[in-house]
Amino acid sequence: MKQSYFSDQNFENTDFAQQPLDKGEYEDCTFTNCNLEYADLSGFNFNDCEFIGCNLSMAKIVSTAFRDVVFRECKMFGLQFNECNEFGMDFSFDGCLLNNSVFYKTVIKRTVFKNCTLTEVDFSECNLSNAVFKECNLSGAVFDHTNLENTDFRTSVGYVLDPSQNRIKKAKFSLSQIDGLLHKFNIDIDKNS
Repeated sequence: MKQSYFSDQNFENTDFAQQPLDKGEYEDCTFTNCNLEYADLSGFNFNDCEFIGCNLSMAKIVSTAFRDVVFRECKMFGLQFNECNEFGMDFSFDGCLLNNSVFYKTVIKRTVFKNCTLTEVDFSECNLSNAVFKECNLSGAVFDHTNLENTDFRTSVGYVLDPSQNRIKKAKFSLSQIDGLLHKFNIDIDKNS
């Protein structure tokens, strides 16, 4: 089956649950206020695209390519990024809700997460070196054998990670969140002294 090619198109206020998005390659396209909840985006290619105010929760993204894609103010619960096409995977997130999403074993160096809620997101065995978590909530996020070298957590909250189980060389943390690094030792830290 031949795939469609779309370039420089804007998709606005469309419910793709009612009318599925055509399978194919999308380049320099913008999706604004679109509903892609539970959509099957498997095998799609998104290059230099932007998603603004969209709902992509529980979308199926097996072998989906995201290359230079920006997500702004999107609802993205339960996405399995570990099933995506890893070749050239590159995206950024601004103001997104990514709760319960999975990045297991993905290589997403230099990824920027800004003002995002990442509750219970799985970053196990992920390469997040040089990533930036700016003003994010990482409550319940899982970091296990994760490469966090040079990663910036300074303005984020809620993270708990074991320095002995993750690579954290030159990672940046704020003193106010130091308990997230010392949690495994079960010690009390007095932040008022």
